[in-house]
Amino acid sequence: MVETAAALRTVAHNVRAARTRAGLSLEELGRRAQVSKGALVALEKAQGNPNLATLVRLADTLGISVSALMQGSPEGRVVRVVAADAVAPLWTGERGSEARLMLTTSGPAPVEVWRWRLEPDEEYPSHPHQAGVVETVSVTSGRMTLIVDGTEHTLEAGQTATFDGDASHTYRGSGTEPCDLIMTVHLPPAP
Repeated sequence: MVETAAALRTVAHNVRAARTRAGLSLEELGRRAQVSKGALVALEKAQGNPNLATLVRLADTLGISVSALMQGSPEGRVVRVVAADAVAPLWTGERGSEARLMLTTSGPAPVEVWRWRLEPDEEYPSHPHQAGVVETVSVTSGRMTLIVDGTEHTLEAGQTATFDGDASHTYRGSGTEPCDLIMTVHLPPAP
């Protein structure tokens, strides 16, 4: 519970700072990100419980990565090791699926690294990201269906797909066993 409160305070600080840097009012950020002003006010006060879709919309609107919203001050280490059990899931499905944002690289065009587990027939529909975002999906075990712009693509263990993230897309577990995958989000350079 303490970790959750600390994470929420970090997100609140980072959203407020990014909004201020972008010169956006709460109303304007809410309009652009399709998030209510009340939810933004609560978030910036470290209250509430923003879901993954809200964080993605805010990050896209602010032109930063989801992990930039979640990271505290840099630790100054050259190597950063992150254990999956040290990172809380940002999305959990009703059947036990989950998505964990493991880390984001630094630099002018950051990359987010996600670890996903999709239970059979459970899916996560993602809204389109900003133009220039590219996603890759690498299945490490099981099978999934990747749906991009309404077209289904079956991916099995050992296969990787890439696509433009500004198209609507959905991840769905398929088969009889859970599907484990690594997903990367390649963000365009900041303007």
